Amino acid sequence: MPVTLLGAAEIRSLASELDVTPTKKLGQNFVVDANTVRKIVHVAGVQAGESVVEVGPGLGSLTLAILETGASVTAVEIDHRLAARLPETAAAHGVAPGALTVVDADALRITELPGDPTVLVANLPYNVSVPVLLHFLEHFPHLQRGVVMVQAEVGERLAAPPGSKIYGAPSVKAAWYGQWRLAGMVSRQVFWPVPNVDSVLVGFVRDAATRGTEEERRRTFQIVDAAFQQRRKMLRQALSAVLGGSSAEASALMEKAGVDPTARGEQLSIDDFVRIARAR
Repeated sequence: MPVTLLGAAEIRSLASELDVTPTKKLGQNFVVDANTVRKIVHVAGVQAGESVVEVGPGLGSLTLAILETGASVTAVEIDHRLAARLPETAAAHGVAPGALTVVDADALRITELPGDPTVLVANLPYNVSVPVLLHFLEHFPHLQRGVVMVQAEVGERLAAPPGSKIYGAPSVKAAWYGQWRLAGMVSRQVFWPVPNVDSVLVGFVRDAATRGTEEERRRTFQIVDAAFQQRRKMLRQALSAVLGGSSAEASALMEKAGVDPTARGEQLSIDDFVRIARAR
């Protein structure tokens, strides 16, 4: 029996049945277009037999599109009503027993995932998209690639290169884990309710080699945060508090790392920040 997808009328009917109204507080916008969820799954390159994790499955539109490929899905849902209803919806749409595992939990708090999924595919709640991505990449090293739908401004920032006006702390921290790319635009009209912002697909592939130890990661991220909290200042000033307490000490450490102390944060790559972290 093939897996069938949700239509717009059924999505609204399910929401009414569960007394669910998409809320800004949870950043919820449900996708009501089957072609869009299939596009996301296609861009992510999901194959039969793969193990996929989805964050915020909601009523199950994207979940069913992933399961349609023959992959298995671990769905992490914070809303208890939605988490409880999803297995029933999946079974009614032809999903085989055991193909879907629902984790009723806050995605920002979990540190274990059943099945060790290797692919992340999600329509991420807009208000927590970057924290969720960084949390999952930090805690689940078995995730090798993914495609997520996020607010356009967020996706562009994640994929921005050094030197770009929108390059910032999220860009650098994401780059610690791997390569990022913009993978397509998504029309506002495929959502319910229609959001007042544009959406994009952003994809990542984790680097084969780890960039450093956990201690080096924490140290690097601390330096990144300091650099972009005062992004208009030269780094010898912006980093003085975390590199010894004075501009002179910060300059000496940066020169030791081969980084110009008069540069600004947006000019540095992740590797530049790592060298500074290691120079101390």
